[in-house]
Amino acid sequence: MARVWFGVLFVSVWLNFSSCLVLQFNFVHKSLNWTEAQTYCRDKYVDLVTIQNPEENSILLNLLSAAGHDSDVWIGLFNEIDWRWSDGFSGIGADYRNWTPSNDEPNFASGDQFCVNADIEGTWWDDFCGNEYPFICYNGTELEPEYVYVAEGRNWADAQKYCREFFIDLATMRNNTENQMALTLIPSGEYSWIGLSRNSNSFHWSDGSSFLFSNSDGIYNPLGSMKVICGATSNMSSGEYKFLPCESKLPFVCYSFLPVEEIKKRVVKLRLKTDDLVDLNEDSLKANILKTLQDKLAEHGVSGVTLKIRQQADGEVFKKENDRKKTEL
Repeated sequence: MARVWFGVLFVSVWLNFSSCLVLQFNFVHKSLNWTEAQTYCRDKYVDLVTIQNPEENSILLNLLSAAGHDSDVWIGLFNEIDWRWSDGFSGIGADYRNWTPSNDEPNFASGDQFCVNADIEGTWWDDFCGNEYPFICYNGTELEPEYVYVAEGRNWADAQKYCREFFIDLATMRNNTENQMALTLIPSGEYSWIGLSRNSNSFHWSDGSSFLFSNSDGIYNPLGSMKVICGATSNMSSGEYKFLPCESKLPFVCYSFLPVEEIKKRVVKLRLKTDDLVDLNEDSLKANILKTLQDKLAEHGVSGVTLKIRQQADGEVFKKENDRKKTEL
């Protein structure tokens, strides 16, 4: 007949903190432009805040909420603007642009428009590179181009590949004359890719961290003739990023690190109930107990905790309740 017995498990709990430091965000209610805010953060803290995951974004939002601040604040994000022609042309006329005046083109909608198309009116739009449009290639030479309209819908990268395979490249336009030559080929109501684009890997954090967490707001971010735009966020946008002229004056968030105790250790006694035939001192059972406890902690959102079993002097972990010595542990 099976009997019920009790055991005692001694567990050491170690709280481990990376480099013995805790990340802290710091809201600064002082209106500065982005560069001034960067200088301030680097002087007083570490740098303008970097957001690498949803958890850190939540910390930022909680900080702004606690401060009662709902409007935009600078963060450490910035985006470089460097338009380039597909064929690499950089001579006289390489900076020619004919942006559509409506919608503040180029407007970098949703922080994700890096390629350029055009319409029959001869005006240009920045757009999502994955969209499929007809496109314009060129033959001849840079000085005397011959434009060719390809009425097949492709994304910008595939259009570039096609033009390079069958012609010279996607169209480059250096002036109004070339622009009209190329764009009169476009049917009414259509848009066509041209050879202008910029690098999508143009997001950077002030502290040099990799851009791992994309969280752009689905709004227009007018670029104008700016070479750099700077990142801001707010509680009103649920922490999504927008881009503003870097000379705008805003409050900002810095980050720093706080030191903590290197290790905290606690001993926890557990009383377990099993069948009499079960020996809790078997290695496999001890491992299963630890895993079960660790999983329970994770279910309750507890992280940074390591559980370890402490052996008693005789090498065992568990004792039957009636065998335990009444010794202060």
